[in-house]
Amino acid sequence: MTAPDSVADRDGVAGRRYAVVAGGGTAGHLQPALAIAEALVARGHDRASIEFLGSERGQDAATLSGRGFAVTLLPGRGIVRSLAPRALARNARSTYELVVAVVRGVGVVGRARPRVVVAVGGYASLAGAVGALVHRVPLVLVNVDAVPGAANRLFGRFARASAVGWEGNPLPRAVVTGTPVRPEIAAADRTPTGRAAARAQLGLPDDRSVVVVFGGSLGARQINRAVDGAAGRWRDRDDLAIYHIVGRRDWGEYCDDPAVERVPPLPGAGAGGGPVAVSGAGFPSDDAHGHRGLDLVRVAYEQRMAAVYAAADLVVCRAGAMTVAELAAAGTPAVLVPLPGAPGDHQTANARVLERAAAAVLLPDADCTPVGLAGVVEALVADPGRLAAMGAAAASLGRPDAADAGAAVVEANARPADGRVAA
Repeated sequence: MTAPDSVADRDGVAGRRYAVVAGGGTAGHLQPALAIAEALVARGHDRASIEFLGSERGQDAATLSGRGFAVTLLPGRGIVRSLAPRALARNARSTYELVVAVVRGVGVVGRARPRVVVAVGGYASLAGAVGALVHRVPLVLVNVDAVPGAANRLFGRFARASAVGWEGNPLPRAVVTGTPVRPEIAAADRTPTGRAAARAQLGLPDDRSVVVVFGGSLGARQINRAVDGAAGRWRDRDDLAIYHIVGRRDWGEYCDDPAVERVPPLPGAGAGGGPVAVSGAGFPSDDAHGHRGLDLVRVAYEQRMAAVYAAADLVVCRAGAMTVAELAAAGTPAVLVPLPGAPGDHQTANARVLERAAAAVLLPDADCTPVGLAGVVEALVADPGRLAAMGAAAASLGRPDAADAGAAVVEANARPADGRVAA
């Protein structure tokens, strides 16, 4: 016999959903949305009762494909802050697409008649939130940055609750649930045995301090140039290894053959395949002439991020919401270089969360020069005790139950099963 509360009795039937999850366009929006949807499934809701409102741009279609959720993709792109003719033309198109997205989003919510709308940020979330208000469906916001995004600021006062990643978020009726991260990141093993295995997988030495540098899938030019200059300063260091994930946008500056996409696994790497496009421009740790110096490996992109977090003594990176949450989940110390000009300066706010906990050092973008970065990294690498304390502080902020906690907030604020509109 089916339990009275089960989705089989109420949801998943024609034209009826339990939840519409709206948002996407970036990993920072899509990943938490997907994690909470999966947590709702784990809590007993049928996949057929959950529908995504995502973005036509970005990775939404590829990421959601084959997962069993209904998906509607909406148009939309960001507004360019410029008065140049090309920017004005793009903004006019963006405004038109936003109107189309909102109309379609309202239609999806009206057709789906969900018990709750979950908005995670981005243009698709705006369309879903408007649909929730028009059709008087309870709205729950998810905000993983330390400060609210524009869409969440707009709709915060209308939401039943806001599941937020960090303490201090000013959204009304905020519930701190943490930021959901991929299970493999949360399971990253930073014990000596786990670290050795991760380094073997990445082809990194086990007898050196390992500094990992990355700036997202496209890369971060300021960080790339800073670490490139610092590497010259460290050329003769035989106690240091740099694993530099350059990013696809700037890879041509660091590789003799930018067309190269894959290489065989490096010596000692796992059988699962090596990173994409290893550069030959590094300084070998032991060349044919017996020179020992900096061990530098450059790759265009890396998918084995659990191994990266486990292998690193220190990470240098931007401070996006997902990156900061992953550092906390893995317990990896970091130097955070917030992206200047990010909306609401949210990356600086994210970095401050770890900085206040003594889990990371905040290095402003303008100070991320070869000399500035080298000075910070050298001081940290020279103090293993401080790195260990930073890692422990980061781990204390991690929330392995974040996805389930977010799903619980969604359930607590959903419309009653009989379909009545709550006051």
